[in-house]
Amino acid sequence: MNSTQWWRGALIYQIYPRSFADSNHDGIGDIPGITAKLDYVAGLGVDAIWISPFFTSPMKDFGYDIADYRNVDPMFGTLDDFKQMLAKAHQLGLKVMIDQVLSHTSDQHDYFLESREDKTNPKADWYVWADPNMDGTPPNNWLSIFGGVAWQWEPRREQYFLHNFLSSQPDLNFHNPDVQQAMLDNVEFWLQLGVDGLRLDAINFCFHDKQLRDNPGKQPHERVGRGFSEDNPYAYQKHLYNNTQPENVAFLERLRALLDRYPGTAALGEISSEDSLATMAEYTEAGRLHMGYSFELLTDDASASYIRNTVSTLESRVSQGWPCWSVSNHDVMRVASRWNHGERSEAMCKMVTAMVTSLRGSVCLFQGEELGLTEADVPFEQLQDPYGITFWPNFKGRDGCRTPMPWHHNRAHGGFSANTPWLPVPSDHQRLAVDTQHEDPQSVLNQFRRFTQWRQQQPALQYGDIEFIDAPEPLLLFTRQHHGDTLLCGFNMSNAPVDFEHQFVTFGSSAPIVDLDHGLASAQLVDGHLRFPAYGVFYAKL
Repeated sequence: MNSTQWWRGALIYQIYPRSFADSNHDGIGDIPGITAKLDYVAGLGVDAIWISPFFTSPMKDFGYDIADYRNVDPMFGTLDDFKQMLAKAHQLGLKVMIDQVLSHTSDQHDYFLESREDKTNPKADWYVWADPNMDGTPPNNWLSIFGGVAWQWEPRREQYFLHNFLSSQPDLNFHNPDVQQAMLDNVEFWLQLGVDGLRLDAINFCFHDKQLRDNPGKQPHERVGRGFSEDNPYAYQKHLYNNTQPENVAFLERLRALLDRYPGTAALGEISSEDSLATMAEYTEAGRLHMGYSFELLTDDASASYIRNTVSTLESRVSQGWPCWSVSNHDVMRVASRWNHGERSEAMCKMVTAMVTSLRGSVCLFQGEELGLTEADVPFEQLQDPYGITFWPNFKGRDGCRTPMPWHHNRAHGGFSANTPWLPVPSDHQRLAVDTQHEDPQSVLNQFRRFTQWRQQQPALQYGDIEFIDAPEPLLLFTRQHHGDTLLCGFNMSNAPVDFEHQFVTFGSSAPIVDLDHGLASAQLVDGHLRFPAYGVFYAKL
């Protein structure tokens, strides 16, 4: 592929900076800590890192509430620290993507501090302000993802402001062209420093319906997960008017035009809409975002049919666009627990990595996924996430996937920090530390490394088309084809062995089966049948 399209088929390793590596031992990870661990990251065989927000912030939502888009929060280091990290990553051949949170700011941002003062100041129209109803209630029925109404009263203006997330995260008014330009200028600051890409947080939330129309309600059977718990009242509405407005497309085209002035850069949009696959297809058309990802594989459903239907639906809708898949991130329960009923299975962890990195598209891999970390059980008194505190005990929030990386099995706090970290390191994570797994040839970590090295030599897996093969549950089978090379990929999504017979796999005694020797539970060809062990994996050249 052209070097400017490095993002096609890329493996992107997500770093959550608070929990990756603590260099100054204050209990919070930082940018120098990331720099110190980049050799480890490069050794994983990934192509890029995505760093969650490290910008100046009051940290009400742990950096997704930005108070200064152009500086590093002191808890993470300095701008010079970031430049040094960027330089080392590039020396190691790693691309660097950073989060950009464009739809909203912190209520401590200078933009908002000015906007809230009165209705006539230069930034009076930079946020979504609305008068109350005659009875003093909010202007419509819109809800916040984090619980309750999406409107907060501001006595200085005697108006409500919109917040789709926390009340301390006011939404910018993208209908104002000055707001759009300001955010593009903030993005360009980092492009000029040399970052290679942007992960665009909640990018379909930039625009709201100018008429502030009420969202219609949903029937109980329609309240299924889209990245938030089903007992959240947010799930009770069809979110037709508070996000994913048609005006957003033109802004994405402006953003793409900016990126095109910096060859080799790419944008990955996080999308959560009423039909996220349709929005992914729309937002990744020519001249818009390079890639899009949604919460479709971040749900509890690990069935082969669900994965096949999800990917097939997107493939039928997307034209020139490019998907990005993810099974874990900083917002959902870790896949090692979510897809295995809370129990850890090394075979499943290995299979899931092979499966998701074999789909057509790029892949985001969350830190610790290469270790097979499970969801941590953080007690209520140690919770930090306001989302979890609000919805406890039915939903425990996102802290369980955000606990610190375990680097050393025999050091305090897993070697993450010499002092008590901001979230606890579970004892079972300590047993799965990097140093322990590094010494075990069959560990999840070493299988991850070997598999990514093999994948780097498979253009069909990086760039090829995908075609699914009919197979009974729990088998997921598909081919990847690129320039005449065809690779058959098979995965047993269950913890029980399965036999399968199909014309594609009746090769006979000279079957061109790929011998991965990666510690995977590999399927075998026996009398014309593929015999999959529990969480088995199969590859063959056709």
